[in-house]
Amino acid sequence: MRIGIDYRPVTAAPWSGIARQVLALEQALQASGRGDVLRFSMAPADHPHRAIAHCAPQDVPAQGLHRPKARLAFEAGFLPKALQREGVDVYIATANSGLPWPRPRSLKRQVLLLHDLFQLTLPGRHASWLHAAVYGTMDRVMIGHAMRAADAIWTPSQFSAEEAARLFPRSRDRLQVLPNAVAPLAAPDAVSDATLPSRYWLVVGTREPRKNIPFLLEQWQALRDGGVALPDLVLVGARGDVPEPLATLPGLHWRSGIRDAALSRLYHDAERLLHPATAEGFGLPVIEALASGTPVAVATGSALDEITPAQSLRFDPRDAEALRTSLQAAVSSGRRDDEAAPVLQAAAERYAPARYEQRVAQLLDEVLR
Repeated sequence: MRIGIDYRPVTAAPWSGIARQVLALEQALQASGRGDVLRFSMAPADHPHRAIAHCAPQDVPAQGLHRPKARLAFEAGFLPKALQREGVDVYIATANSGLPWPRPRSLKRQVLLLHDLFQLTLPGRHASWLHAAVYGTMDRVMIGHAMRAADAIWTPSQFSAEEAARLFPRSRDRLQVLPNAVAPLAAPDAVSDATLPSRYWLVVGTREPRKNIPFLLEQWQALRDGGVALPDLVLVGARGDVPEPLATLPGLHWRSGIRDAALSRLYHDAERLLHPATAEGFGLPVIEALASGTPVAVATGSALDEITPAQSLRFDPRDAEALRTSLQAAVSSGRRDDEAAPVLQAAAERYAPARYEQRVAQLLDEVLR
């Protein structure tokens, strides 16, 4: 059997959460022994992926693979013929859409890896209203096509599955939960960052509005102004993701483009991870923090409810008083308790690559039946 996967997320942004799941899926498929795995992508003319993947002939910048013209050239021009030519039996689209238009007759099954549907339900960050309109229309058309055309839809949480069933009721019987794989963290840097305070809380991921970072900063600052001795915040993201008055508050430490070992050090040294997102399809930073033995405080109402241990602090991400109460409770609980770390790490172990590989093999067998 020959299994094809959409490799464009890895070509475009190999450090991203989606790309990491594509790599985990590739490894799981190879480990399953169910067949040969073939990569399909688009890339610049000199990109190394042209040596390991079946690539469309167009010379497209890696950062431009998401643009409408490139996506149509790949999904409606290159992909159907390439799948037919290579004799692919099962094809897996890996970025919320991306199934071939039209479906090749030789293709026995096609699967959609659906991370979430926030492209359809929530505002994103766009350069202008025109960009938002164009990309919004493109997402509705392409995601809608993929949801209708897929023989199976794999999504990382029950929350995302329920959202998919709500928006696309006819997809309900084809939805299956495939929790994300969370690879072991890199060995942390041997020495802590000397520019950071000895106590701090950590936030990882700030870009999308749904991450809710301005709301967190407003409540954090309000408590500090009121005399509550909250720790400083370290934010892994871009300062430009939040309004300037908030981005420059005293006690904030921004980090971006950091190495895996440096990020691992931040997780290990943090007193707590805060994750205030109003919507989350999985919540990778939460699992990474737990794997480091670091307690978390998370927003309710999305996939974070599923992945977070029962004893963790929780708050309504739209209720200022609820968030302030949780922040004060985090202060009261004091410094991280290393004796509790094994319990947190056991919770993270549910998403280890070995378990992910078992689930992929199970779902693949169901698709083939």
